[in-house]
Amino acid sequence: TTGLQMSKTLALTVLACLSFCICVCRAEDSAMENMVTERKVEDNHRQDSADLLIFIMLLTLTILTIWLFKHRRFRFLHETGLAMIYGVLVGVVLRYGIHVPRDISNVTLSCHVNASPPTLLVNVSGKFYEYTLKGEISASEISDVQDNEMLRKVTFDPEVFFNILLPPIIFHAGYSLKRRHFFRNMGSILAYAFLGTVISCFIIGLLMYGCVTLMKQVGQLNGDFFFTDCLLFGAIVSATDPVTVLAIFNELQVDVDLYALLFGESVLNDAVAVVLSSSIVSYQPEGDNSHTFEVMAMLKSFGMFLGVFSGSFALGVATGVMTFTKLRDFQLLETALFFLMSWSTFLMAEACGFTGVVAVLFCGITQAHYTFNNLSPESQDRTKQLFELLNFLAENFIFSYMGLALFTFQNHIFNPTFIVGAFLAVFLGRAANIYPLSFLLNLGRRNKISSNFQHMMMFAGLRGAMTFALSIRDTATYARQMMFTTTLLIVFFTVWVCGGGTTQMLSCQHIRVGVDSDADNSVKGSERRSTKHESAWLFRIWYNFDHNYLKPILTHSGPPLTVTMPACCGPLARCLTSPQAYENECQLKDDDSDLILTDGDISLTYGDITVSTDASGAHISAGPAGTTSAVISADDLDRELTYGDHELVMRGTRLVLPMDDSEPPLADPRHRMRM
Repeated sequence: TTGLQMSKTLALTVLACLSFCICVCRAEDSAMENMVTERKVEDNHRQDSADLLIFIMLLTLTILTIWLFKHRRFRFLHETGLAMIYGVLVGVVLRYGIHVPRDISNVTLSCHVNASPPTLLVNVSGKFYEYTLKGEISASEISDVQDNEMLRKVTFDPEVFFNILLPPIIFHAGYSLKRRHFFRNMGSILAYAFLGTVISCFIIGLLMYGCVTLMKQVGQLNGDFFFTDCLLFGAIVSATDPVTVLAIFNELQVDVDLYALLFGESVLNDAVAVVLSSSIVSYQPEGDNSHTFEVMAMLKSFGMFLGVFSGSFALGVATGVMTFTKLRDFQLLETALFFLMSWSTFLMAEACGFTGVVAVLFCGITQAHYTFNNLSPESQDRTKQLFELLNFLAENFIFSYMGLALFTFQNHIFNPTFIVGAFLAVFLGRAANIYPLSFLLNLGRRNKISSNFQHMMMFAGLRGAMTFALSIRDTATYARQMMFTTTLLIVFFTVWVCGGGTTQMLSCQHIRVGVDSDADNSVKGSERRSTKHESAWLFRIWYNFDHNYLKPILTHSGPPLTVTMPACCGPLARCLTSPQAYENECQLKDDDSDLILTDGDISLTYGDITVSTDASGAHISAGPAGTTSAVISADDLDRELTYGDHELVMRGTRLVLPMDDSEPPLADPRHRMRM
């Protein structure tokens, strides 16, 4: 019995020792595993910091080189093209110059499944670990997993471009829009942006479908490429971004109408291209084959295009109108609130199923027209500088990343036939946009779009940030990967070649530079008057309604509603009019009045003399007592409209228009009347 008890005690002691040893080993393994995990987290943190540092250094180098170019007055290469060159150089170094040692802990296992799951749970010794799908790699790259991982770390999620980098670029385009020249050419801009983009999309899509069909016949196509993919490619590359050309135009002071046509087209064209591409993606006919032509599916996609665009437009305008700030005494808080409300417009539209690009564009236009007047002077300067800075950094970051992606993207497909066909299709699509529409527009325009302007617009159809963002958003299939690679090459070519040749093209087409818009309008008075008559009657009606009713309600500017509304609405008018509106009644500035109003709406006051127009268009001048009158020529009135420090009187509302100090002084109008 004693021996049996000793045996049991010994067995229990051995089991206890074994359990203790197992626990100690497990604790050591767990501690070792935690140390490895912590080390890996620290390594990832350092790698992420190094990746961000690369882009910061790229931007810093770009800014310093831009300063050197501006100092030396080099115009053959814009800052965006320079950022792309630096990105390409860094991409080459990362791709071929840096190799990460292979991790011996990597294990390759074979598992036969029908699809690649986005998330994988692996049971290792009773512990479950979660692994996420990072993408497909070829069999030849299995030994280079670490290099691929390093390159993948400098590749951003496409949503970063759409949700973080694109909003400030698009908003700045709307917030800094020069409404005077935009509305002066509104009809032509809408034609180029809407009809032209659709025409370009279908021309490119049809030509690329023919190219793809040829590639199938000769055996150069290794995957599916449907007609809807060709149309999507047409929509993507139809988004123009002539930032390089516009920067040179602004520096050289090119004709303001040409600048307005290109800028207006590019701003609205981006919005149309985004909605058009999403409508093409949503094309879904009934049946198993989702790529057959079906009338109802096409009409549904067209209805989605109209619905998404109009919904995004309404959301952007509504958000811009509702951005009221009552924090004028706290400029920092006021600027922060304005910034957050502007950015939230993009995210709100995307969350609601609309297009954030359209929403934030029209939000910027609306806020520039209404909300800007409610901000304090300090906040007005801050918001302009803030969005200008964000636009500059985001734009150069995207172009730097384009150069980097040429060598760091893992799934490039370079097909020479497709690339050559794409370049040819883009050229023909741009030509089909510009020349036929310009011919039709000139039939109704008094101020014609000259042939040299058309050639310049054709040449200036650069592709940029929006085209890149649309193409990188989805690179999952063979067709999308080939489209992304070709899109990159198109952007590089247009920015470097077309952007770099802008100055030479201006000289070749004999387009005037160094043109001051106001002085040019004073010399060409008759053209200015004809342009005023070309302002659509719809916009003149809208201007009157906006000036007399919307601005007094939505801003502290504009005439008080007690002046513009009928007397019977006096209580309502006093309730809706802010006290500041009475204070600002005689200090209202409006840059669009001289191009939207007709001559019959205008009465000018110069000291003791009032100049008005009658129904026949004759301009009558009367003295203080109404005893002196004379007829002033159209050119004289145009000079006064352009140069004079005058007050514009419309239906009891006084608009004080600013005088440019650089303009030549005028002779006293009373002295000229006596002559």
